Amino acid sequence: MKKNHFKIGDNINISAHQKIYEALILGIKNFFAKLNFKKAIIGLSGGIDSALVAVLACDALGKENVKVVYLPTEFSSEESFKDVKKIAENLNINLDIINIDSVFKNILALTKPYFQNKPFDTTEENIQSRIRGLVLMAFSNKFGYILLNTSNKSELVTGYGTLYGDMCGALSVIGDLYKTQVYSLSEFINKEKEIIPRNIITKEPTAELKFGQKDSDSLPKYEILDNILLHYLEYNNSDKEISEKLNYDISLVSKVISMINKNEFKRFQAPPVLRISYNFSILAGKLLLIG
Repeated sequence: MKKNHFKIGDNINISAHQKIYEALILGIKNFFAKLNFKKAIIGLSGGIDSALVAVLACDALGKENVKVVYLPTEFSSEESFKDVKKIAENLNINLDIINIDSVFKNILALTKPYFQNKPFDTTEENIQSRIRGLVLMAFSNKFGYILLNTSNKSELVTGYGTLYGDMCGALSVIGDLYKTQVYSLSEFINKEKEIIPRNIITKEPTAELKFGQKDSDSLPKYEILDNILLHYLEYNNSDKEISEKLNYDISLVSKVISMINKNEFKRFQAPPVLRISYNFSILAGKLLLIG
């Protein structure tokens, strides 16, 4: 039987996107209902992933049951701040802003004698992410909010995420959506009116953990990455087959596959993922079937 895979790069397909949207809403509702949870908390970054999760959470649980928090450091841009405020306004939900820069600098001072003046690297980047996870989980414990994870499938399978940081959460809402699907589903949600601010959709994605950082510094462009992931994870093609089919350099394809294989330990510690695809064995044992 032929599988109806979501085809990356297609124009907006109302039927396909409606099904994905409804599946994710059902998944959130079922997760909260079965475990007797009521309220969700989301860390907004100004990026498209957290914005999409906020929209889905509000639609599934009601805006009165969704709390959003923005946790900037000196690396967070004014553009992101404006985008975070706009998505909160569009969803008509309260936004809490907690600047974590002083905490970040205190930890830098605390660890400096032990780091022996080594240069700023992913260590310091990850500290920021882990502070955010700590604060969000504190709200979760104190007020009974369930933290929703905002990592997408492209990030999860390649390990582009921080353990005990942005990978925190009780449920991964979009962990079975490739980044390109996140963009197209966001366009679908905006089909009648702008809910997710246009700038969030069009700007270049960045984790903003250092000045000038872009996702493309660490990963291929998502259009390329997702095509490789699709053929490797969904179609079970080898690196050679992918290189020949897509006309991509074999070294690039092999690098992506190597990232997948090296980051199994991260995926094993990821939250349960709402499954929308046919083949998600790469995250074995971490699926919540919906529908």
